[in-house]
Amino acid sequence: MPLQIVHHPDYDAGFAVNHRFPMSKYKLLMEALGARGLTGPAALNMPEPAPASWLKLAHAAGYVDQVLACEVPEKIEREIGFPVGPRVSLRAQLATGGTVLAARLALLNGIACNAAGGSHHARRAQGAGFCTFNDVAVASLLLLAEAAVGNILIVDLDVHQGDGTADILGGERRVFTFSMHGDRNYPTRKIASDLDIALPDGTGDAAYLQRLGDILPELTAMARWDIVFYNAGVDVHAEDRLGRLSLSDEGLRARDDMVIRHFRALGIPVCGVIGGGYSTDVAALAARHAILFETASGFA
Repeated sequence: MPLQIVHHPDYDAGFAVNHRFPMSKYKLLMEALGARGLTGPAALNMPEPAPASWLKLAHAAGYVDQVLACEVPEKIEREIGFPVGPRVSLRAQLATGGTVLAARLALLNGIACNAAGGSHHARRAQGAGFCTFNDVAVASLLLLAEAAVGNILIVDLDVHQGDGTADILGGERRVFTFSMHGDRNYPTRKIASDLDIALPDGTGDAAYLQRLGDILPELTAMARWDIVFYNAGVDVHAEDRLGRLSLSDEGLRARDDMVIRHFRALGIPVCGVIGGGYSTDVAALAARHAILFETASGFA
Protein backbone atom coordinates (compact mmCIF):
# COMPACT_ATOMS: atom_id res chain seq x y z
CA MET A 1 0.00 0.00 0.00
CA PRO A 2 1.36 3.49 -0.79
CA LEU A 3 1.94 6.08 1.91
CA GLN A 4 -1.44 7.42 3.01
CA ILE A 5 -1.50 11.19 2.50
CA VAL A 6 -4.26 13.47 3.77
CA HIS A 7 -4.93 16.62 1.77
CA HIS A 8 -7.69 19.08 0.93
CA PRO A 9 -7.54 21.86 -1.69
CA ASP A 10 -8.84 24.30 0.92
CA TYR A 11 -5.66 23.89 3.00
CA ASP A 12 -4.69 26.90 0.85
CA ALA A 13 -6.74 29.85 2.09
CA GLY A 14 -5.67 32.06 -0.80
CA PHE A 15 -3.40 34.65 0.84
CA ALA A 16 -1.62 37.27 -1.26
CA VAL A 17 1.73 36.05 -2.58
CA ASN A 18 3.58 38.66 -0.49
CA HIS A 19 1.96 37.63 2.81
CA ARG A 20 4.38 36.64 5.58
CA PHE A 21 2.74 33.22 5.75
CA PRO A 22 3.48 31.36 2.47
CA MET A 23 -0.01 29.91 2.03
CA SER A 24 0.64 28.74 -1.54
CA LYS A 25 3.08 26.13 -0.22
CA TYR A 26 0.20 23.68 0.30
CA LYS A 27 -0.73 23.62 -3.39
CA LEU A 28 2.92 23.52 -4.43
CA LEU A 29 3.61 20.69 -1.98
CA MET A 30 0.96 18.55 -3.63
CA GLU A 31 2.44 19.34 -7.04
CA ALA A 32 5.86 18.30 -5.74
CA LEU A 33 4.44 15.06 -4.34
CA GLY A 34 2.72 14.37 -7.66
CA ALA A 35 6.00 14.85 -9.50
CA ARG A 36 7.52 12.26 -7.16
CA GLY A 37 4.76 9.76 -7.89
CA LEU A 38 3.28 9.84 -4.39
CA THR A 39 -0.27 11.06 -5.09
CA GLY A 40 -1.98 8.20 -6.88
CA PRO A 41 -5.66 7.56 -6.12
CA ALA A 42 -4.79 4.82 -3.62
CA ALA A 43 -2.67 7.27 -1.62
CA LEU A 44 -4.89 10.33 -1.20
CA ASN A 45 -7.47 10.89 1.54
CA MET A 46 -9.66 13.97 1.94
CA PRO A 47 -10.64 15.13 5.44
CA GLU A 48 -13.87 16.60 6.70
CA PRO A 49 -13.76 19.78 8.82
CA ALA A 50 -13.22 19.03 12.50
CA PRO A 51 -16.53 19.55 14.34
CA ALA A 52 -16.78 21.93 17.27
CA SER A 53 -17.01 19.02 19.73
CA TRP A 54 -13.51 17.87 18.73
CA LEU A 55 -12.06 21.38 18.78
CA LYS A 56 -13.44 22.04 22.26
CA LEU A 57 -11.49 19.10 23.66
CA ALA A 58 -8.36 21.22 23.29
CA HIS A 59 -9.58 24.81 23.10
CA ALA A 60 -11.81 27.08 25.16
CA ALA A 61 -15.40 26.82 23.93
CA GLY A 62 -15.72 30.57 23.53
CA TYR A 63 -12.64 30.78 21.31
CA VAL A 64 -13.82 27.87 19.13
CA ASP A 65 -17.18 29.58 18.69
CA GLN A 66 -15.42 32.82 17.69
CA VAL A 67 -13.39 31.07 15.00
CA LEU A 68 -16.36 29.16 13.60
CA ALA A 69 -18.41 32.37 13.47
CA CYS A 70 -15.45 34.38 12.09
CA GLU A 71 -15.76 36.76 15.04
CA VAL A 72 -12.26 36.51 16.55
CA PRO A 73 -11.28 39.72 18.38
CA GLU A 74 -8.75 41.86 16.53
CA LYS A 75 -6.22 41.53 19.34
CA ILE A 76 -6.19 37.74 18.94
CA GLU A 77 -6.11 38.02 15.15
CA ARG A 78 -2.98 40.14 15.49
CA GLU A 79 -1.39 37.43 17.64
CA ILE A 80 -2.37 34.79 15.09
CA GLY A 81 -0.91 36.91 12.30
CA PHE A 82 -3.89 37.17 9.95
CA PRO A 83 -7.66 37.86 10.03
CA VAL A 84 -9.89 34.84 10.64
CA GLY A 85 -12.36 35.07 7.79
CA PRO A 86 -14.37 32.20 6.28
CA ARG A 87 -11.49 30.68 4.29
CA VAL A 88 -9.09 30.79 7.25
CA SER A 89 -11.72 29.33 9.57
CA LEU A 90 -12.47 26.50 7.13
CA ARG A 91 -8.77 25.87 6.59
CA ALA A 92 -8.18 25.52 10.35
CA GLN A 93 -11.09 23.09 10.68
CA LEU A 94 -9.89 21.03 7.69
CA ALA A 95 -6.25 20.91 8.78
CA THR A 96 -7.33 19.68 12.21
CA GLY A 97 -9.66 17.10 10.69
CA GLY A 98 -6.76 16.13 8.47
CA THR A 99 -4.46 15.35 11.37
CA VAL A 100 -7.20 13.30 13.03
CA LEU A 101 -7.67 11.35 9.79
CA ALA A 102 -3.92 10.89 9.35
CA ALA A 103 -3.66 9.60 12.92
CA ARG A 104 -6.41 7.06 12.30
CA LEU A 105 -4.68 5.96 9.09
CA ALA A 106 -1.36 5.65 10.95
CA LEU A 107 -3.00 3.40 13.54
CA LEU A 108 -4.31 1.21 10.69
CA ASN A 109 -1.25 1.21 8.44
CA GLY A 110 1.73 2.09 10.63
CA ILE A 111 2.41 5.49 9.07
CA ALA A 112 0.48 8.34 7.45
CA CYS A 113 1.05 12.05 6.86
CA ASN A 114 -1.11 15.15 6.75
CA ALA A 115 -0.07 17.63 4.06
CA ALA A 116 -0.73 20.41 6.59
CA GLY A 117 -0.83 20.55 10.39
CA GLY A 118 1.67 21.16 13.13
CA SER A 119 -0.06 24.34 14.35
CA HIS A 120 1.69 24.14 17.68
CA HIS A 121 1.42 27.76 18.85
CA ALA A 122 -2.36 27.65 19.25
CA ARG A 123 -3.01 27.54 22.99
CA ARG A 124 -6.11 26.50 24.91
CA ALA A 125 -7.53 30.02 25.11
CA GLN A 126 -6.58 31.32 21.64
CA GLY A 127 -4.46 31.02 18.52
CA ALA A 128 -1.06 32.61 17.96
CA GLY A 129 1.95 32.50 15.65
CA PHE A 130 0.11 31.65 12.40
CA CYS A 131 -1.78 28.88 14.25
CA THR A 132 -5.57 28.96 14.68
CA PHE A 133 -6.32 25.50 16.10
CA ASN A 134 -3.77 23.07 17.54
CA ASP A 135 -4.41 20.05 15.34
CA VAL A 136 -2.04 17.65 17.12
CA ALA A 137 -3.49 18.49 20.54
CA VAL A 138 -7.05 18.02 19.25
CA ALA A 139 -6.16 14.70 17.63
CA SER A 140 -4.37 13.49 20.76
CA LEU A 141 -7.27 14.29 23.08
CA LEU A 142 -9.81 12.82 20.68
CA LEU A 143 -7.93 9.51 20.35
CA LEU A 144 -7.65 9.33 24.12
CA ALA A 145 -11.36 10.12 24.58
CA GLU A 146 -12.23 7.34 22.15
CA ALA A 147 -9.84 4.93 23.92
CA ALA A 148 -8.16 4.35 20.56
CA VAL A 149 -4.78 4.80 22.28
CA GLY A 150 -3.46 4.92 25.82
CA ASN A 151 -0.08 6.70 25.55
CA ILE A 152 0.94 9.35 23.04
CA LEU A 153 4.35 10.83 22.25
CA ILE A 154 4.68 14.15 20.43
CA VAL A 155 8.05 14.73 18.76
CA ASP A 156 8.10 18.38 17.71
CA LEU A 157 11.15 19.29 15.59
CA ASP A 158 9.84 22.58 14.22
CA VAL A 159 12.42 25.32 14.84
CA HIS A 160 9.96 27.11 17.15
CA GLN A 161 9.14 25.77 20.59
CA GLY A 162 5.77 24.03 20.86
CA ASP A 163 4.31 26.35 23.47
CA GLY A 164 0.65 25.87 22.57
CA THR A 165 0.89 22.09 22.65
CA ALA A 166 2.57 22.29 26.04
CA ASP A 167 -0.14 24.64 27.30
CA ILE A 168 -3.00 22.38 26.21
CA LEU A 169 -1.49 19.02 27.16
CA GLY A 170 0.57 19.96 30.21
CA GLY A 171 -1.86 18.30 32.61
CA GLU A 172 -2.48 15.20 30.49
CA ARG A 173 -0.25 12.42 31.81
CA ARG A 174 -1.03 10.11 28.90
CA VAL A 175 0.69 12.49 26.47
CA PHE A 176 4.41 13.31 26.53
CA THR A 177 5.47 16.48 24.71
CA PHE A 178 9.03 16.79 23.39
CA SER A 179 10.23 19.91 21.57
CA MET A 180 13.71 20.47 20.10
CA HIS A 181 13.94 24.00 18.79
CA GLY A 182 16.01 27.15 18.40
CA ASP A 183 16.77 28.69 21.79
CA ARG A 184 16.49 32.35 20.78
CA ASN A 185 13.56 32.02 18.42
CA TYR A 186 9.79 32.59 18.77
CA PRO A 187 8.01 32.42 21.15
CA THR A 188 9.90 34.76 23.46
CA ARG A 189 8.06 33.31 26.46
CA LYS A 190 8.18 29.53 26.27
CA ILE A 191 5.68 27.21 27.97
CA ALA A 192 7.57 24.19 29.23
CA SER A 193 7.04 20.91 27.39
CA ASP A 194 7.61 17.64 29.23
CA LEU A 195 11.07 17.79 27.63
CA ASP A 196 12.61 20.76 25.84
CA ILE A 197 15.97 20.89 24.08
CA ALA A 198 16.99 24.40 23.04
CA LEU A 199 19.67 24.69 20.34
CA PRO A 200 21.97 27.67 19.68
CA ASP A 201 21.70 29.71 16.48
CA GLY A 202 23.66 28.20 13.62
CA THR A 203 23.36 24.56 14.72
CA GLY A 204 24.04 22.45 11.61
CA ASP A 205 23.46 18.90 10.46
CA ALA A 206 26.08 17.07 12.50
CA ALA A 207 25.35 18.60 15.91
CA TYR A 208 21.59 18.50 15.34
CA LEU A 209 21.51 14.86 14.34
CA GLN A 210 23.83 13.87 17.17
CA ARG A 211 21.55 15.50 19.73
CA LEU A 212 18.46 13.94 18.22
CA GLY A 213 20.03 10.50 17.98
CA ASP A 214 20.95 10.64 21.65
CA ILE A 215 17.43 11.52 22.83
CA LEU A 216 15.29 9.12 20.79
CA PRO A 217 16.20 6.01 22.85
CA GLU A 218 15.44 7.94 26.04
CA LEU A 219 11.98 8.83 24.71
CA THR A 220 11.35 5.22 23.77
CA ALA A 221 12.27 4.02 27.24
CA MET A 222 9.69 6.25 28.94
CA ALA A 223 6.56 4.30 27.96
CA ARG A 224 5.05 1.98 25.41
CA TRP A 225 3.79 4.58 22.97
CA ASP A 226 0.66 3.76 20.98
CA ILE A 227 1.29 6.52 18.44
CA VAL A 228 3.88 9.22 17.73
CA PHE A 229 2.89 12.57 16.29
CA TYR A 230 5.90 13.89 14.39
CA ASN A 231 6.04 17.62 13.59
CA ALA A 232 8.58 17.77 10.75
CA GLY A 233 8.88 21.54 10.45
CA VAL A 234 11.44 22.53 7.81
CA ASP A 235 12.13 25.95 9.32
CA VAL A 236 15.34 24.43 10.76
CA HIS A 237 16.75 24.75 7.22
CA ALA A 238 19.68 27.11 6.62
CA GLU A 239 17.72 29.07 4.01
CA ASP A 240 14.56 29.52 6.07
CA ARG A 241 13.97 33.19 6.76
CA LEU A 242 12.66 32.62 10.30
CA GLY A 243 14.75 29.65 11.38
CA ARG A 244 18.28 30.67 12.47
CA LEU A 245 19.48 27.05 12.43
CA SER A 246 21.57 25.65 9.57
CA LEU A 247 20.32 22.27 8.39
CA SER A 248 20.72 21.27 4.75
CA ASP A 249 18.32 19.30 2.56
CA GLU A 250 20.41 16.24 3.37
CA GLY A 251 20.14 17.06 7.07
CA LEU A 252 16.34 17.26 6.83
CA ARG A 253 16.23 13.90 5.07
CA ALA A 254 18.52 12.30 7.66
CA ARG A 255 16.41 13.78 10.49
CA ASP A 256 13.14 12.47 9.08
CA ASP A 257 14.65 9.05 8.39
CA MET A 258 16.09 8.88 11.91
CA VAL A 259 12.77 9.64 13.59
CA ILE A 260 10.57 7.47 11.42
CA ARG A 261 12.99 4.54 11.29
CA HIS A 262 13.42 4.58 15.07
CA PHE A 263 9.74 4.31 15.88
CA ARG A 264 8.67 2.09 13.00
CA ALA A 265 11.40 -0.42 13.90
CA LEU A 266 9.60 -0.73 17.24
CA GLY A 267 6.22 -1.14 15.58
CA ILE A 268 4.96 2.25 16.80
CA PRO A 269 2.61 4.09 14.41
CA VAL A 270 3.82 7.48 13.21
CA CYS A 271 1.57 10.37 12.15
CA GLY A 272 3.52 13.08 10.33
CA VAL A 273 2.51 16.73 10.06
CA ILE A 274 4.44 19.33 8.10
CA GLY A 275 4.89 22.14 10.63
CA GLY A 276 6.55 25.43 9.76
CA GLY A 277 8.56 26.61 6.80
CA TYR A 278 9.01 30.18 5.61
CA SER A 279 10.65 31.31 2.39
CA THR A 280 10.04 33.73 -0.43
CA ASP A 281 11.02 30.87 -2.78
CA VAL A 282 7.86 28.90 -2.09
CA ALA A 283 8.64 26.18 -4.65
CA ALA A 284 11.91 25.42 -2.86
CA LEU A 285 10.04 25.46 0.45
CA ALA A 286 7.48 22.95 -0.88
CA ALA A 287 10.32 20.69 -1.99
CA ARG A 288 11.69 20.74 1.56
CA HIS A 289 8.29 19.76 2.95
CA ALA A 290 8.13 16.96 0.37
CA ILE A 291 11.15 15.31 2.02
CA LEU A 292 8.92 14.10 4.88
CA PHE A 293 6.62 12.31 2.43
CA GLU A 294 9.44 10.87 0.35
CA THR A 295 11.07 9.50 3.49
CA ALA A 296 7.83 8.22 5.02
CA SER A 297 6.92 6.43 1.78
CA GLY A 298 9.90 4.14 2.34
CA PHE A 299 8.21 2.85 5.52
CA ALA A 300 4.66 2.46 4.16
